[in-house]
Amino acid sequence: MAENFRQTDILEIAQTEGRVSVDDLAERFNISVQTIRKDLSELADSGQLKRVHGGAILPSGVTNIGYDERRELNRAAKTRIAKRCAADIPDNASVFLNIGTSTEAVARELLTHRNLMVVTNNMNIAQILSANPDCEVIVAGGTLRRSDGGLTGPLTVQMIQAFKFDYAVIGCSALDLDGDILDFDIQEVGVSQAIIDRSRERFLVADTTKLTRPAPVRIASLKDLTRFYTDAQPAMGALEKCMRWGTEVVVA
Repeated sequence: MAENFRQTDILEIAQTEGRVSVDDLAERFNISVQTIRKDLSELADSGQLKRVHGGAILPSGVTNIGYDERRELNRAAKTRIAKRCAADIPDNASVFLNIGTSTEAVARELLTHRNLMVVTNNMNIAQILSANPDCEVIVAGGTLRRSDGGLTGPLTVQMIQAFKFDYAVIGCSALDLDGDILDFDIQEVGVSQAIIDRSRERFLVADTTKLTRPAPVRIASLKDLTRFYTDAQPAMGALEKCMRWGTEVVVA
């Protein structure tokens, strides 16, 4: 087992992306490269990672949970959530969809919508919606993340700031009981914050597995959103906070 929560998160990132780099992890967790090197050495000593120049990889024989496999995790729940969310997006609207398997599920449910303008920093979503002839698709520029087809960085944020969207649909890596929406990648978080700032209606799509895991970087609070779409009733504390904040919880 990993010795601390940060090491657990590092392992999850490695399983998702195939490898981790010292510089990237130091930026994600906002700690020194020396601390990250110590974490990687301890994970390597325990056989959970293998050190390579500049970072670490999964050791031979360890299964990498790739993006395609993550897309299949809790797929039925993601589809239910996506259907409910898409039903609340009318024709003739402008929409932003960000990186994630849940937002990709929403894109599939928008294939029969008419006269949409969808802006996205997710290459997979652009490909999905290219099948809808009544949808104008705009891809936000930025640095390509090959592991999941996401585009992030200052160029992405700069382009988003040129718009005012009717609807934003975002995903996340984790939620905590304080109502904070969390992620691993600080570059992706900056993009999500820009999306929230430039949208009239702000929707979160996240299945309940997101309530059982940590992530180190805060995107926003549920109080900053219009609706939270999920597949089961959240814990009472989180539900009470949403009621107090006026954030609607939609259970699919």
